[in-house]
Amino acid sequence: MKRVVITGMSAISPIGQDWDTIAANLRALTTGIRYIESWDKYEGLNTRLGGPVDDFEKPSHYTRKAVRSMGRMSVMATRATELALQQAGLLDDPCIQDGRMGVAVGSSSGTPDAIGEFGQMLFNHSVNGLNATSYVRMMPHTAPVNIGVFFGLKGRIITTSSACTSGSQGIGYAYEAIKYGHQKMMVAGGCEELSATQAAVFDTLFATSTNNANPDLAPRPFDQDRDGLVIGEGAGIVILETLESALERGATILAEIVGFGTNSDGAHITQPNATTMQVAMEMSLRDAGLTPADIGYVSAHGTATDRGDVAESQATFQVLGKKPISSFKSFTGHTLGACGALEAIVSIHMMNEGWFHATANLTHPDSDCADLDYIMGQPRHLETDHVMSNNFAFGGINTSLILKRWR
Repeated sequence: MKRVVITGMSAISPIGQDWDTIAANLRALTTGIRYIESWDKYEGLNTRLGGPVDDFEKPSHYTRKAVRSMGRMSVMATRATELALQQAGLLDDPCIQDGRMGVAVGSSSGTPDAIGEFGQMLFNHSVNGLNATSYVRMMPHTAPVNIGVFFGLKGRIITTSSACTSGSQGIGYAYEAIKYGHQKMMVAGGCEELSATQAAVFDTLFATSTNNANPDLAPRPFDQDRDGLVIGEGAGIVILETLESALERGATILAEIVGFGTNSDGAHITQPNATTMQVAMEMSLRDAGLTPADIGYVSAHGTATDRGDVAESQATFQVLGKKPISSFKSFTGHTLGACGALEAIVSIHMMNEGWFHATANLTHPDSDCADLDYIMGQPRHLETDHVMSNNFAFGGINTSLILKRWR
């Protein structure tokens, strides 16, 4: 079995598109949640809150031909991949095009506007509005395929369209592909673009925040006054490769992936299950050969939903005890397919720098949540060699990643 390291990573998020900007906002408790005025037109939609990446535009050097098959999420994922490859020293290296590099990237669905083009066909009984790229932008594997074509990657494509675990499964399955010798290098992560349709998914379940007058106070993961989640957007990409490859190239190693666990509840499509969440965390510990004492920080899924926060906190406590924990979603909203990758990237940066962000808007932890060491108010200075990043999705899909500091 091969050891798997990270040599490049890039995050495009509602609070920044580079680590310095993201870190500054985390330290200042400045969130990226906004009132989305364009959603006022949707009758019956209760929430108006979202986490947009306000200043992201298609890079000027991307030709129209290169992006005609891409929706916004694919453009963000491609740009994040470009920056991650650049950091890894692989952007112009012909070795990535000879089959040794694959792609494992996911999103909840394809671009919502493209899905709408087919919806108009069903409602209007006309194909007017469809074009040659409609399906490519709509398909669940739109991001990994577009990344592969854009950079000429010829390895395996792993599509992880699993809602909130799309990004974490992308990283986990890429890690396994390298660990067991199927690929030497992988582009891994997730992406999503903001859409009222995604907000409506949770709105119909009464799971969204309706604190529309106070965007800066939502969401509130683990807080007794939380009133639901907020939807966001973004992309997170990491470049994985064998330790041997990284050392041979003289690459800078950012972290090592040492554990991954994933399973499913097999019980309910939308209700979280603390028991199987616990099992997924235990699986990642076994895979890493670590004990609970080795984990110094937990990056929570932390959506700010009543049942989700309670189940997750109880499962975390059962496995790890009272560990330092915080939720990145308190700053960006729930970025769905991107969240697992964004949270892993942020966790690695913080682990390497010896500090961990607080959960924004968390002032009074809910008594129904487990007695964890919730980081509140200010960042926590903490030295650790291992962090755990957990994500949970509709369908009862659970994931747990363990990332190791490279010394």
